[in-house]
Amino acid sequence: MLLPTSLVGSYPQPDWLIDRASLAKQMPPRVRAQELWRVDPGRLDGAQDDATLLAIRDQEHAGLDIVTDGEQRRESYSNRFATALDGLDLDNPGKTPNRTGGFTIVPRVVGAILRRHPVELRDVEFLRANTDRMIKMTVPGPFTMAQQCEDHYYRDEAALALDYAAAVNAEIKDLFAAGADVVQLDEPWMQARPEKAKAYGLAVLDRAFKGVKGTTAVHLCFGYAQMVKSKPSGYSFLPELEQSPAQQISIEAAQPKLDLAVLKDLSKTMMVGVIDLGTSAVETPQQVAERIRAALKHVPAERLVLAPDCGMKYLTREAAFGKLKALAEGAAIVRKELS
Repeated sequence: MLLPTSLVGSYPQPDWLIDRASLAKQMPPRVRAQELWRVDPGRLDGAQDDATLLAIRDQEHAGLDIVTDGEQRRESYSNRFATALDGLDLDNPGKTPNRTGGFTIVPRVVGAILRRHPVELRDVEFLRANTDRMIKMTVPGPFTMAQQCEDHYYRDEAALALDYAAAVNAEIKDLFAAGADVVQLDEPWMQARPEKAKAYGLAVLDRAFKGVKGTTAVHLCFGYAQMVKSKPSGYSFLPELEQSPAQQISIEAAQPKLDLAVLKDLSKTMMVGVIDLGTSAVETPQQVAERIRAALKHVPAERLVLAPDCGMKYLTREAAFGKLKALAEGAAIVRKELS
């Protein structure tokens, strides 16, 4: 399909499932934050299934072509997978500087990072069983996870990130085997710490995607709009991803008003954010179509995927659905123009 549409990853979780007010007041948690769930632990799996069905149906009704599970089972995009690995002391966490100048409580690495079992396997099986559309699963990137922990074992950031990458590699292979059409790694910290990314980020992505057969993507962003109000108009780590094994690169463009000329230097499929998540105001399909046309000046339609800027976790469900509907309708306008 020309100009396919997709979520980047997350969709708003219902108020009956998670304490959205508390969630919005803190940085995305790096350790588990079970206190955010409003449902008793014994009923939580079923409640998360129900929320996932709502997220799937909203995406279908809005008209998206590629559907995710909305990350309904996660307190943040990274902590559910990151805290399921061996080698961590979760009872005695550490802290690291965050992207806004403060500190965040994070897992403390006390041994070798190992993945003993699949983490998102049931998630992708549930998603595959409940939609006939193409599906995408997201996994936190190994470079990012290595920045979201306090290391007391490796004393070598590259070695730590490479072991995270090995864990991610096994997860990706299981997700594709279970029916995923696209698997996306979320790597916002490649943008936040570009010098480290330039030093060993590509080696980490090579390890994460080693031997993987399927459509792979890497998502870069400047942070959730809820947390980061002012964003730069350019990426400090983007051209380097041309040399990565990922087939797709996902970037924000709408809220930061990105100079889309950067797209012309990349030969990969580009997933471009054409929905601004810095506001709850719902774009018109015509506004979305204009943003798509701007991207088409620099990348051919055959290599363009359309999405919101980043995850929609912090929006209201009403605003998120409206924005997704505008996304699908804006894409339809431009497809008709190209036909």
